[in-house]
Amino acid sequence: MKHFASTITVNAHCDLPCGIYDPAQARIEALSVKACMEKYHASDDADFKARAITIKDDRSHLVKEHLWVLWTDYFKAPHFEKYPNLNELFNEATKLAGAGGTKGSTDVAVADKLIAKIDEIAVIFADSKK
Repeated sequence: MKHFASTITVNAHCDLPCGIYDPAQARIEALSVKACMEKYHASDDADFKARAITIKDDRSHLVKEHLWVLWTDYFKAPHFEKYPNLNELFNEATKLAGAGGTKGSTDVAVADKLIAKIDEIAVIFADSKK
């Protein structure tokens, strides 16, 4: 017996109506990572530096989570066909937010590279919404 059988087919390129996904979320967290690194380098207080590292690492993880959601939930096969470098951009960006990137470093230049990758993704994201 089919009590809950679907009567219509719905197609969407993302999980919910557009407007909930935005690379700006990842960028805000990446800017926080950079700010933590800058504050870390500006301080001589060991306790403050330890807190800055903890916050930087937490924010780095949030960058990865925001990027993963965009990569896996928003972008679909037609996007990857239209933008052949998209998988590579996401791979590079998430690695820059990981242990080999901002999570494992206090180098502000690494944070700048991460922000630049997110900005590249944001350009594609904006174009995909046209």
